[in-house]
Amino acid sequence: MFVNLQRGGLLLREEAICGLVLAAGLSSRMQAFKPLMPLRGKTLIENTIDSIFSCGAKKVVVVTGHRAEELEPILKSRYADRVIIARNADYARTDMLCSIRIGCRAMPECDAFFLLPGDMPVVQESTFRSLMEHRGPEPSVIFPTLDGYRKHPPLVDYRLVPRILSFSGEGGLRQLWKEQESIIRTVPVDDAGVWVDLDTRQDYENCKEQYEKKR
Repeated sequence: MFVNLQRGGLLLREEAICGLVLAAGLSSRMQAFKPLMPLRGKTLIENTIDSIFSCGAKKVVVVTGHRAEELEPILKSRYADRVIIARNADYARTDMLCSIRIGCRAMPECDAFFLLPGDMPVVQESTFRSLMEHRGPEPSVIFPTLDGYRKHPPLVDYRLVPRILSFSGEGGLRQLWKEQESIIRTVPVDDAGVWVDLDTRQDYENCKEQYEKKR
């Protein structure tokens, strides 16, 4: 359901924004189950999900896979129906794009959704809001940039879901975005969190050292 807001004499339509969090991977380089590692008084995956909700997102789809039976009850207990769980049963043999497709199939109808790996827990609310403010009437994918580099989370127009589901070329997600180059837009942000993805134990320790004190 969309809500109309009155602002400055103009009647504005509040957009329905959702999130898609990818948490199906093996966490092999971390040698621990990343989603449930502690950070800032909660789990890593909760930090990631909560960062999307901080900007007013309506729902977040989480794609699970590895140790799904352990993770899913925790998500259901914490978020109830605010989080939609979609499982990638073939997580060990498929790539990120496969998980994105699974998530897109579970995505409720909305205007756009943020796409964020589950191991990026410290993206600032201001980054999400900045991307939302730059949405226009035409379908687009809007990436934050830091020092000129495109980073996560892109804000993906829901009308692009059929393109994502029908993409059949090689090259995975990188090739998909390459084919959408004409509609990709970028927004510079001042947020070191868009660099922070936790692949290794050292990444995790560095993140804790930098962000635990900002709790």
